[in-house]
Amino acid sequence: MKINATSTILSLALLTGAIAFTFRQPVEAQEPVAAPPSRKPVLDSPVPSEKTPLTTALQSAADLTHADILARDPFPSAKTCAKCHPQHFREWSVSPHAYAQLSPVFNAMSNKLIELTNGTMGDFCIRCHTPVGMFRGEPINMSNLDRHPTSREGVTCISCHRVNQAWGKGAGRQAFVPGDLTQGVYGSRGGDILQQVLSNMDEYGALKTSPNANVKGREIHRQSQRFFQLTTSGFCGSCHDVFAPNGFRLEDAFSEFKHSPSAACGTSCQDCHMGRVPGKAEGYDFGPAAIVGNKSTPARKHTNHMMIGPDYSIVHPGIFPHSIEAVREECAPDDAEGLATLREWLQFNDQAGWGAENFEKNVGKHSVFPTAWKDPSRRRKAREILVDQKKLLFEADMQRYQLYRAGYHLGDIEVLDVSEKGVNFRVPVSNITDGHGVPTGFDAERLVYLRTQVWDKRGKLIFQSGDLDPNGDVRDSHSLYVHNGEIPLDRQLFSLQSRFVTRNVRGGEREQVLNVPYSLDPLPYIRPETRPFTVLGRPVGARKHKQNIEVDGRHYANYSVTHGQGPYTIRVQLIAGMVPVNLVHAISSAGFDYGMSAKQIADAVVAGHMILYQRTTCVE
Repeated sequence: MKINATSTILSLALLTGAIAFTFRQPVEAQEPVAAPPSRKPVLDSPVPSEKTPLTTALQSAADLTHADILARDPFPSAKTCAKCHPQHFREWSVSPHAYAQLSPVFNAMSNKLIELTNGTMGDFCIRCHTPVGMFRGEPINMSNLDRHPTSREGVTCISCHRVNQAWGKGAGRQAFVPGDLTQGVYGSRGGDILQQVLSNMDEYGALKTSPNANVKGREIHRQSQRFFQLTTSGFCGSCHDVFAPNGFRLEDAFSEFKHSPSAACGTSCQDCHMGRVPGKAEGYDFGPAAIVGNKSTPARKHTNHMMIGPDYSIVHPGIFPHSIEAVREECAPDDAEGLATLREWLQFNDQAGWGAENFEKNVGKHSVFPTAWKDPSRRRKAREILVDQKKLLFEADMQRYQLYRAGYHLGDIEVLDVSEKGVNFRVPVSNITDGHGVPTGFDAERLVYLRTQVWDKRGKLIFQSGDLDPNGDVRDSHSLYVHNGEIPLDRQLFSLQSRFVTRNVRGGEREQVLNVPYSLDPLPYIRPETRPFTVLGRPVGARKHKQNIEVDGRHYANYSVTHGQGPYTIRVQLIAGMVPVNLVHAISSAGFDYGMSAKQIADAVVAGHMILYQRTTCVE
């Protein structure tokens, strides 16, 4: 007899009178601690009662309903695409696109900006970071732990392959073609390979192009259409050129590209960022578009969906990269794919070494673990998954390093003058990409700087610039320690971070960490503009003072050391980070997802700083 899960839930609800829903909060990771020998064992489940069968029936019916809803979801998860596109999924799973919505820094910043604008900003930021979530009408301010599975995947498969119109530069304002897995998709080539698969079921196995439950076979797209816009840089520009209605330009990546030599010679964003070598237009790899029924489709141009960028993950490796083996949805039955839910992964103490052989050998019989991780075999399985996750994160780091090195170059140290009074020298930093400035995009929050150190003849450090304050900031005007007068301003700092400059209501401008213009006057709201910026030819309330290096450009860092005795040893390092720590401080009042503290965020951001080049010289 076929059971209708929905009607079963309603019937049982009528019998019990009500159904209670509990919203669970993430639990901090717990290290095992020794329990007193006299402690009585704690039961994992409540004492059985006459209500247990009814509760079990309710849960089973809910699981069936949720599973059916996810299977017929009009916004399929990337995990459903992974069954036929494993290589594309693997690359995407660790990409900045996949991390866009999971980032605790982004979510806190979005919430802080909404707070500062009294909610009038709306979904201006988040609609690029979770287009599915905004299309579904989800709240802007909510934990990723509670979002729809596809929503927290950020810029997921359907974000590009279910778009069939050229929406232009609308800061991510575009619509999708909804539908289950069998719905048609849009790509760069068309449907020739898909038609080969559909016409050769003897080789590829039984397939079905509709969600009809009475038809057996593997679900597959019913069609694949060529969407020319997807092959152009303009498709990337719909999100990577952020232009506010008041004339304020937040990101200029696409605008910079349009006026670049790369655009003039026909090189696209995809050629550099989806090709064989990150950041360079050196061709594409070749491989199958899909693997259907264990049989690969004919080889064709393979576009790398990792599309690496300056962002890196600072969240638990159990929840990013996206993994079919790692994460199980809370509403899914226990036998579903995925070892643990997001909340359970946050309880897994990776740093303590849970699941590793040496750790498990020394676990005492009285050690206490969260309920989800009491089983040692489950901890060992989790450790195996985390080893694979970290390998993928390391691969992404290597591609990020290649990308940086394709954009920046640090020249040799040039000594200008040396005497008994000290040494003067300079070092050139160049932009060696033809596509845009460096850094680009969200360049007002991209930290790229030089760390320069000089030692005297005794090996004593007599000068340094680009060192970090106790928070992890360079000693610029946005450092809290510099602002409070606790450490000196680094007056010779070389930094490529652009700055937000906002206008006060009574005249004058000031630098700010966040780009929301607020006045020194006590007016606690964002004032609407009374004139269109197009009349003035400039933004009204805020602007950006760009510090990046233009295409084919070169900036010199000049240093003067006026103390110490030679010979001198000089070392210069070019370092890149995701965001400055002062941004973490500026948005911290909004709170961070996954129960992370501001210090955890800041420490992880600084730990991800990458040394791109190093130059050393000795001066007699």
